[in-house]
Amino acid sequence: MVLWEIYAILGLIFIIFEMIVPSMFFLNLAFAGFVTSVIALFVEDWVTLTVIFVLLSILSIILLRPVLLKHRETKEQQTGMEGKYIGKIVKVIEPVTKYSGAITIYDERWEARTECEETIEVGTEVRILKYDSLILTVEKI
Repeated sequence: MVLWEIYAILGLIFIIFEMIVPSMFFLNLAFAGFVTSVIALFVEDWVTLTVIFVLLSILSIILLRPVLLKHRETKEQQTGMEGKYIGKIVKVIEPVTKYSGAITIYDERWEARTECEETIEVGTEVRILKYDSLILTVEKI
């Protein structure tokens, strides 16, 4: 087997590991494997290629992994509560106070509270500020 094929297969194995254990760790090793396989087209020494693979793995873990983790966390926030509810304008269906109330969003009923002492009446439009468990905090707009 040719050396570039070995490192390409190694890269594929690490991609499969990343799919099984999504930790953004094996993706760095896959990147190092694929880059080493390209370098192997020009370099025939397996010791040199192994050193290149190890160095690329370490560099990608140090430099690339933090970027990938930050990007993944941003995506999770956008697809979670933050992306779906926070900042949305909704209608009050039960008077909202600091201790009770309800709103409706996406045809779902949610418990709501306000941070101030005022009562927000039924039919008023409010903006969702944050969530805590199953209770959304809103403000009058």
